[in-house]
Amino acid sequence: MSRMKRSCKQIFARGINWFLVFLSIALVLTACSPTEQTPVDYVFDDLGRLVAINGTPQRIVSLAPSNTEILFALGLGEKVVGVTDWCNYPPEALEKEKVGGYVTPDIEKIVALNPDLILVAYGTPMEVINTMVGLGLTVFGIKTTDLDDLLNDIRRVGEITDKEVEAQVLTSEMAVGIKAVTDQTEELEQRPRVFYIVGHEPSLWTAGQGTFIHELIEKGGGVNTCQNITGYSEISIEYVLARDPEIIITGEWSYDWAINASELASTNASQTGRIYTLDDDLAQRPGPRLVEGLEWFAYFIHPEIFEEPED
Repeated sequence: MSRMKRSCKQIFARGINWFLVFLSIALVLTACSPTEQTPVDYVFDDLGRLVAINGTPQRIVSLAPSNTEILFALGLGEKVVGVTDWCNYPPEALEKEKVGGYVTPDIEKIVALNPDLILVAYGTPMEVINTMVGLGLTVFGIKTTDLDDLLNDIRRVGEITDKEVEAQVLTSEMAVGIKAVTDQTEELEQRPRVFYIVGHEPSLWTAGQGTFIHELIEKGGGVNTCQNITGYSEISIEYVLARDPEIIITGEWSYDWAINASELASTNASQTGRIYTLDDDLAQRPGPRLVEGLEWFAYFIHPEIFEEPED
């Protein structure tokens, strides 16, 4: 009987020992594991890349002026730590660290800023993007082709930066502005031929289908004389003359050339004095101010309907 008691005690003691061992291992594993895991969202960007967003970004580098405008419009200015040399709006963007251009950014400087999100636009070379990704940086790309696409891109930026409410408010306001124009232009029968000059040196460039500039013309009540072209393209002066634009709209730095160019003198637009210009950034940057660009286009094309927009 005494042997049985000793055996039971030994078994019980061994059980206690194993229990303590397992308890110790569990405590060590618990101590080594983080109490809170950073949520990771996997989303596709406009460049077709699957991007892992680790929590809410706190340090953002913008590699396009349009992206910078979107970030500030969403109230993310304080989180922007780096911008391109061309980012000049809003004025607060001028105070941010400059990291070069969106085609040739200073990657060493970007790494030094320790960003947890780099927002690029279509045009940043893939080799540059791949280099940054290879350094462990999170890169998200945007490519805006039209106004609806712009609204969607703003919402997506809101989603990955925890600014969904602000993005919804901003895009709703923009949609109202767009509708105010299209309500007046959708049923118009008279739609003047419009030629937009993206640039004239060293050669003449314009915007065809699949661009937001094309949509500014169409929604503004005109017909793009270069609608048979896709994307941004170099064109000949003969191509322009054959389509005889009734209205020419240019960026600021091409305006003087357009009104004085002997090559355009025979066009309807030149002969009737309907060559106009506006701030390049309102027409060539796919950001929140593109709605202002639409209002200017509508005014240039149909001044009998629209009043001059306020600056």
